[in-house]
Amino acid sequence: MRIPALVLVLAAALPAQAEPEKKPEPATSAAEQAHHGEVLEQEGKGAAGMEHRGGKHGHPPGAEPGGDHPGGHPQGIGMHHDFSDAERWAKVFDDPARAEWQKPQEVVHLMAIEPGMQVADIGAGTGYFLGYLAAAVGEEGRVLGLDPEPNMVAHMNKKAEQAGWTRVRAKVIPLDSPNLAANSTDRILIVDTWHHIENRVEYTRKLAEALAEGGAVYVVDFTLESPVGPSPNHRLAAEKVIAELKEGGLEAELVPETLPNQYVVRGKKPGCDCGPKDQG
Repeated sequence: MRIPALVLVLAAALPAQAEPEKKPEPATSAAEQAHHGEVLEQEGKGAAGMEHRGGKHGHPPGAEPGGDHPGGHPQGIGMHHDFSDAERWAKVFDDPARAEWQKPQEVVHLMAIEPGMQVADIGAGTGYFLGYLAAAVGEEGRVLGLDPEPNMVAHMNKKAEQAGWTRVRAKVIPLDSPNLAANSTDRILIVDTWHHIENRVEYTRKLAEALAEGGAVYVVDFTLESPVGPSPNHRLAAEKVIAELKEGGLEAELVPETLPNQYVVRGKKPGCDCGPKDQG
């Protein structure tokens, strides 16, 4: 999922002989990275975070150089990258320049969130969207930041405490499940992470089970034509995402938006009043 998100340029250096391995230094601009480290994935590094990539939840649309996408994600949704240094990655994922292409306010507006709802951000990484979601659900709602990387989750909980987001909680989830109770969640957001999930139809079934009556999932990911994001052979057309959500038991459709490099697909349960309230 984490889940995945959705955009990154890193250089890993392996020093000679007995010297300890040096961690790759992220580029300073989010516009040069892909939300959750596509380049690391190409290098086959390390462990799992699923932050929404492509600058969004995942990698800032910056630019994966488009190399091999080794091996995908273990068990389903994580990445083979090391995102354990959450403070370092926060400088990349939370770069203010990301808002220019990620358009978080527009994305949250499209989700038609109402006060009091429970909303989950799967593959939330450093929690880029959490503040926007917290404002949307209000004092009676609840926001869950879900990610398989424990250090990312700890970072999100610290971030929420410092910001005074009392209705926000981050939790570690397994790679192959959102780990949400049945009928518990009104809106689920998955940014720049969907293309990293294996067994996406089965994952959709778990999302559908977690959705409350009238609930919906919003998948934000890079278009095939985008100049940034994962390598072209690892992108998914919006039509493919729609087909997967439908096969998993949801009604699915493309949502009109103005994001420069990404699409938004909505998968919903019957009866979902999912349109933004100020649109006809």
